[in-house]
Amino acid sequence: MDTLLFIRHAETDLAGRFCGHSNPPVNGRGRRQIEALLNALKSEPIDSVYASDLARSCETANAIGKTFGLVPVTLPGLREIDFGEWEGMSWSEIEARDREYAQRWSERYPNLPAPRGETFEAFQSRVLTQISLLLAVSAQRCAAVVTHAGVLRVVLRSLCGMDEQEAWERSRAYCSFFRYQRGRPLEESYAVRGEHR
Repeated sequence: MDTLLFIRHAETDLAGRFCGHSNPPVNGRGRRQIEALLNALKSEPIDSVYASDLARSCETANAIGKTFGLVPVTLPGLREIDFGEWEGMSWSEIEARDREYAQRWSERYPNLPAPRGETFEAFQSRVLTQISLLLAVSAQRCAAVVTHAGVLRVVLRSLCGMDEQEAWERSRAYCSFFRYQRGRPLEESYAVRGEHR
């Protein structure tokens, strides 16, 4: 594989809440973000599309696939981290539920999972295993990989050498993307204006 275009999915109504394995659809604002994304991708030589199997990624990937005449392949390994009992909750709701654990989680992040959630070690291993498999596919030149902010941060830290803060900033915007080519510096990323949440 020559190039992977890592793309964050479009917005859902759970924006601003802990949304890992929760499965909301893209909302109206998200559909407008997809339109802007497609315009930004139109000159890319995309010849394959992969996506997390969650609805928000699939809907974003399906739009890309339709534009380029491709059928997306869904990969559960590209899912966001599982937030367990915190799925769908806001931070204020989490603090109201168990302030002590919330404080410990914040202080020890990413080394303490959400209650009944996925550990960061398991999540990172899952993501990097899946990305290694994608990079090993030699028959494709440029793949769009539609996934989640947490997955993008793992890639940016582990494969691009960024620190946590920079990786966070690069992955915040819905329908943002960056180009990864093994052994080459990370190119400037794209973000839909005003879509940070």
